[in-house]
Amino acid sequence: MIQPIREALTAEDFAAYGQVVEVPDTGGRLINNGTAWRYDDVAELALDRDGGRPLLSLFRVQPARFPLRCTRLERHPTSSQLFLPLGERPFLVVVALGRDAPDPATLRVFVTNGHQGVNYAPGTWHHPTLALEVETDFLVLGRADTRPGDNCDELPFEGDMVFELT
Repeated sequence: MIQPIREALTAEDFAAYGQVVEVPDTGGRLINNGTAWRYDDVAELALDRDGGRPLLSLFRVQPARFPLRCTRLERHPTSSQLFLPLGERPFLVVVALGRDAPDPATLRVFVTNGHQGVNYAPGTWHHPTLALEVETDFLVLGRADTRPGDNCDELPFEGDMVFELT
């Protein structure tokens, strides 16, 4: 069965999976002789557990093809992972909860507004980044592990869901 995608990303709905990263409506401080606003601590980063260190990357992501079949999800058990689109491009966010495997009953699919990023909490199951319509660049803040593969679990998604943009 094909599920329509129409759930807008909000901080409240995404809270169980991590944080929505966007310019807050309030707070911040004026810096640089009044030419910029600075907002600190916009996400809860967890990058240095067990000897890891922050790693800043750029991803260039090809647009997803629809209908989209969700067959695999991944998670990073010891760190957060933050994705911020460059160029104000909307993208899809597919997440699920689950201790040892993604729980199909908790699967959510969100559409960002192009001004939002996401920070996945440690252990959050998610689909690899899904650009919409055009190739999209992302700034990604993750973890450089002491040994490759230490912090990435990838499993088949038993729910085998198919999604279509509406």
